[in-house]
Amino acid sequence: MQNYFDKVQKIQYEGPHSKNPLAFRHYNPDEVVFGKKMSEHLRFAICYWHTFCWNGTDMFGTGSFQYPWQASSDPLTNAKAKAEVAFEFFHKMNVPFYAFHDIDVAPEGNNIKEYLHNSAVIADIMLEKQTQAGIRPLWGTANCFTNPRYMGGAATNPDPEIFAYAAAQVVNAMNVTHKLDGENYVLWGGREGYESLLNTDLRKEREQLGRFMQMVVENKHKIGFKGTLLIEPKPQEPTKHQYDYDVSTIYGFLKQFGLEKEIKVNIEANHATLAGHSFQHEVATAFALDLFGSLDANRGDPQLGWDTDQFPNSVEENTLIMYEILKHGGFKTGGLNFDSKVRRQSTDKYSIFYGHIGGIDTMALSLKCAAKMMEDDQLKANTDKRYAGWNTAFGKDMLAGKMTLADIAKHVESNNLSPKAVSGDQERLENLVNHYIFD
Repeated sequence: MQNYFDKVQKIQYEGPHSKNPLAFRHYNPDEVVFGKKMSEHLRFAICYWHTFCWNGTDMFGTGSFQYPWQASSDPLTNAKAKAEVAFEFFHKMNVPFYAFHDIDVAPEGNNIKEYLHNSAVIADIMLEKQTQAGIRPLWGTANCFTNPRYMGGAATNPDPEIFAYAAAQVVNAMNVTHKLDGENYVLWGGREGYESLLNTDLRKEREQLGRFMQMVVENKHKIGFKGTLLIEPKPQEPTKHQYDYDVSTIYGFLKQFGLEKEIKVNIEANHATLAGHSFQHEVATAFALDLFGSLDANRGDPQLGWDTDQFPNSVEENTLIMYEILKHGGFKTGGLNFDSKVRRQSTDKYSIFYGHIGGIDTMALSLKCAAKMMEDDQLKANTDKRYAGWNTAFGKDMLAGKMTLADIAKHVESNNLSPKAVSGDQERLENLVNHYIFD
């Protein structure tokens, strides 16, 4: 398995004019952009699940991929073989991080004892391999949504024993992430929502989820995990409505349960668009609410209404994402995880290289375009000018509580204010952004 991808030694930077499909054209890890190396800005991660676990199944078809690490009748043997090829791929892609769910890497087993045994065996293997490869988790998480026991939710389930089983999985996944020196721990409520209000107690389910998250925070401090806790927003699919709908919804939830200082968000591009937002909106909202943590880099298909998890390929879209990140000081513990999968018809084993290379180059070029925007930052200058009135004594006094509503009304009357609308210049600014991207 260590030579499964025998055509590839290590993906290297060859420059914009390279015709080699197994080389980077824009991502040069050591190139300094806006004061830091590209590798430090972008902090790429590869996900275990789509890349090595998904077998090409969709709602209308069986698996189209035949993986040798799925061939054994013994699930633990398969997991060990999968780890071999996964870490070979991580090393050859030359990225610093990976991300995983607990049952991506180790068999779930038939009971909690088998689950914990399998997890411990594979965690030791992963620790050895990541030390050799110089890679570690951007984040780990627990899959509390695939098993049929979770069809009615995990933390929000009507059955307290299922709540408890999910807690056991999360405790183990947090311990493994801590052992592997993970940067973050993510909670994605894949089934934390409802399909029908006819059998759902919304208040009770929110309270269960809130208490679960409080216990996750308590456990983080108990085990000494120094990474960041993250919640990943998603509006629906598979449920009709999920409680972690978008960044704003999560902020309200965190405030309700006193968790806004403890948990941040991991934002996925395709989840943002499913919620009716742009990726930029969700990222900007997270920064505005001091919730920004990490990103899942992917895209959806505008003609399809579900989560297609395609590799990012739009420099126009992602330049605005990297601009938001740069102007707020960059990632802290977060990074760019490729929660992306090749298409079901892409059965060549090197397709996962092509997908990741394209996604990495897209984000690298987007970073360079965003850095050009930051150098003279005409967008910020325009925004500062537009809001300049709020820096006057009158503007500050209104926001500082020094004036009542009646005081403001009196000021308008006594000064005979007659303000005029000012152009927002959206079209000029859109042209300016295109100048940075295409010139």
